[in-house]
Amino acid sequence: MTPPKTASVQAGQTDSPLMHLAIIMDGNGRWAQARGLPRTAGHQQGAEAVRRAVKGAIKQDIRYLTLYGFSSENWSRPEQEIRDLMGLLRIYLRREIKALDKEGVRFKVIGDRQRLAPDIVDLIDEAEQQTASNERLVLTIALSYGSRAEMVGAVRKIAEETASGHLRPDEITETVIDRYLYTAELPDPDLLIRTSGEQRISNFLLWQMAYTEFLFIDIHWPEFSESVMADAVENFLARDRRYGATTPA
Repeated sequence: MTPPKTASVQAGQTDSPLMHLAIIMDGNGRWAQARGLPRTAGHQQGAEAVRRAVKGAIKQDIRYLTLYGFSSENWSRPEQEIRDLMGLLRIYLRREIKALDKEGVRFKVIGDRQRLAPDIVDLIDEAEQQTASNERLVLTIALSYGSRAEMVGAVRKIAEETASGHLRPDEITETVIDRYLYTAELPDPDLLIRTSGEQRISNFLLWQMAYTEFLFIDIHWPEFSESVMADAVENFLARDRRYGATTPA
């Protein structure tokens, strides 16, 4: 079987076996409900957990951190909750990018930007441009993201290339498909963490996680801390990743 792709090594990059960590940030609403608070309070505390996750990733020498922030399915939530979430996103983009830039973090967003408000798209574009040359950590936020839609979009682009004669059918490989995904510049995730105890991946990076290790933890996302990340890294490093190969005799 084919092992996952790897990204080109950037200046100063470590050889850590955990290069790319993906996280499904689940449980903001349940955290708030358990405390008799509105869901907005859970999302606010979830934003604080994002800061801790970034700090933890830097301490653990992780080079890529991808967070599932808002799925394509989340658009079906109540309008008021969506407005609250988008308001928090605006605040994050305005307040946090300078700090991320100072820490050498490159900021990226993947997903369907056409469904986002124009001012949010402008803030995202500005943040990506401002941090484009940073190499300490690539922080990718999946917004209005759905993996099946991502793959449909890739297939359409490949079909267009084939119909125009720029690509032959026999030239379509896994590597070619990778190039048409939102994550073309990223290595496949080594580890996926999902908080809140749910054990599913919810239409997140389906193609990219063919050989990703999974870790489901019971805490809600607002409770995520640097020590939780350190424990997750330790758990990951104790695993034997064989990519379909048999255990050596």
